[in-house]
Amino acid sequence: MKKKIHIALLPGDGIGKEISIEARKILNWINENTNINIECDEYLVGGASIDKYGLPLTDETLKKIKQSDAIILGAVGGPKWESLAFEKRPERGLLKIRKELDLFANFRPAIVFDSLANSSTLKPEVIKGLDILIIRELTGGIYFGEPRGIKKISENKSKGFNTLVYTSDEIERIAKVAFETAKQRSKKLCSVDKANVLESTELWREIVNKIGKQFPEVELSHMYVDNASMQLVRNPKQFDVIVTTNMFGDILSDCASMLTGSLGMLPSASIGYNTSGEKKAMYEPVHGSAPDIAGKGIANPLAMILSLSMMFKYSFSRNDISELINNIVNSILEKGYRTKDISTDNKKNVSTSDMGDLVLKGLKNEKI
Repeated sequence: MKKKIHIALLPGDGIGKEISIEARKILNWINENTNINIECDEYLVGGASIDKYGLPLTDETLKKIKQSDAIILGAVGGPKWESLAFEKRPERGLLKIRKELDLFANFRPAIVFDSLANSSTLKPEVIKGLDILIIRELTGGIYFGEPRGIKKISENKSKGFNTLVYTSDEIERIAKVAFETAKQRSKKLCSVDKANVLESTELWREIVNKIGKQFPEVELSHMYVDNASMQLVRNPKQFDVIVTTNMFGDILSDCASMLTGSLGMLPSASIGYNTSGEKKAMYEPVHGSAPDIAGKGIANPLAMILSLSMMFKYSFSRNDISELINNIVNSILEKGYRTKDISTDNKKNVSTSDMGDLVLKGLKNEKI
């Protein structure tokens, strides 16, 4: 009997719509050729939801996605909605999903496929074989802290303010996830903070050290965020698992993404647990909506497809499907097929849909 799973697909804005089409191709094949019965429903979020409902995320959509077994997101945002009030912009829909589902642990791998080593601006010997994982705390820190806002303090003067705050509970849970993950990899964990000037991250370091005593087999190190950003460029292979705060993780993961040559290759997973201990997760490419190339058929769908791979691994414990997708993507790249963002010679450039079709062909043949 087929196992039924319900997936909420949120294409979003810009190229999110295009890469979501390619994700559906893969899901349809898996539905037809495995013992998984996939029910996939689409919902609006971000600018697309604003255009139809006047809100970046409606209560009805939130209710529906809470009932799903996993969420797949394309991307949100674009210049069209930048003039809206802050609380009504597309990104607020994404932040609300993270907060409402308590998706506190964000997994952002940065893996360099051997065939793309020359796509990075760094020397191949520096990044070849790179495989690091940044675990970013996702529901606390400066993006959610209160008070926040812009306040007029005199006729000609205003001030903007945000609050960076972490509780010990928030730090403990992300630290435990990071240590458990490092334990399953190379048993090395680097915690990144700014404890020398920020009290909130002084507490971060204190709590991470406390949790580290529960994992004696994991080698723990600490690094200030400014040094970590430099070391990611100088010697990225010194890292395996990095755990850090919301804002630092946002910045460092984008820095790490360029080690691989393109944001278009990087998936992510945002994971949390509800009150009954059931895992909830959203999977999405690291890249944004890229409105400048939307509709041109040149967006790279591989980050979206690799996000599906993470979904089958982390939400459904189907490592076989996850590894199959990863191997097919690697085979495609080894054969020289490229979308524009990772192309160097134009010899085997393919469109968004062509790249999706190549993955589909690989699934059908179990090889390219």
